[in-house]
Amino acid sequence: MEDKQRYTPLLFVFELLCVLLALLFLTPFYFLVINSFKKLGAILLNAAELPTSWGFGNFKRAWIAIDFPVVFMHSLVITVLSVGCLVVVASMSAYRLVRKPTTFNKFLFTVYVAAMIIPFQSVMLPLMRITSMFELRGHVYGIVICYIGFGISLSMFLFHGFIKSVPLEIEEAAVVDGCSPYGVFWRIVFPLLKPIAVTVIILNVLWIWNDYLLPVLVINDNFTTIPLAVQKFFGQYLRKWDLAMASLTLSTLPIIAFFLFLQKHIIQGITAGSVKG
Repeated sequence: MEDKQRYTPLLFVFELLCVLLALLFLTPFYFLVINSFKKLGAILLNAAELPTSWGFGNFKRAWIAIDFPVVFMHSLVITVLSVGCLVVVASMSAYRLVRKPTTFNKFLFTVYVAAMIIPFQSVMLPLMRITSMFELRGHVYGIVICYIGFGISLSMFLFHGFIKSVPLEIEEAAVVDGCSPYGVFWRIVFPLLKPIAVTVIILNVLWIWNDYLLPVLVINDNFTTIPLAVQKFFGQYLRKWDLAMASLTLSTLPIIAFFLFLQKHIIQGITAGSVKG
């Protein structure tokens, strides 16, 4: 019978360091939340101090100032369309590359992986020219296409590693039963990809929902997202930190709830795709 692990002083020090590190990462959320309840003067005087009153006046003013329901729907539409297309395109592409390991497919996978190290700032000018050439700027489908292009590398890389752990015998049995190639993927393989699909969804939702740079380059004021709407509180001579903090708090609540609801699938999806079963 194996002995139980003893609670040593070294383990206590390690746990204490983890708690301190967690508190360090939570510090920005502390400043965000407490300053969303304070007036502008109180924020400028002492941003770390707790508010004297916990009224919701800032939230009401920010809700009206940026027309929060409208910009929220804009962000939601862009995020849902982009992530949905990414999951479909990346999963099908990764399945093809895994099950057909030709020389060209291996080279194509290498190109996809290599694209992950290219910084976004290095392709900003070509992106502006291409989007203008194909009349993609100012339209929802334009920014969705851009998100698919920039997010396909990581998404396909995650799917590629997970699909290698799916037993090939299951697909062969489905083919014997008369299932078409598309039927094998959508009826047999794709349901097995749920853990990694949830991981891909979470990572891309966190990125697209909070992204500022790509929307400011591709879309216009007619389809403003939450990060672009918050920018209106920062002028050349005045910065309305009270309303900005309230708006950012409102925008983070849906994404935090979404992340907490699905976070258990992140480790499960990544570890399951790290080994071949």
